[in-house]
Amino acid sequence: MSGTTMVVVIVCVVFGILYKMYNKHLEFKAKTISHNNSTDSLNDELKKEIIALTERVQVLEKIVTDEGYQVQKDINKL
Repeated sequence: MSGTTMVVVIVCVVFGILYKMYNKHLEFKAKTISHNNSTDSLNDELKKEIIALTERVQVLEKIVTDEGYQVQKDINKL
C-alpha cells in the first residue's frame, strides 16, 4: 500500500468512529430530553398534591384552634 492509500484508509476509519460517536451523542440527548419531560409532569403532579395537602392542613389548623372546638373537646372529656 502506498502512503496515500494508507492516509485515505485512516481518514475513513477516523470519520467512521466520529460518526458513531455523534450518533451515540444524539441518542443520549434524546433519552435525556424524554426523561426530563416525564420528570416535569411528575413534578407538576407532586406540586398540585402539596398545594392540596397544605390547604387541608390550614383548614385543620383553623378547626383545632377554634374556641368552640376546644369547648366541645372539654365537654366530651367530662
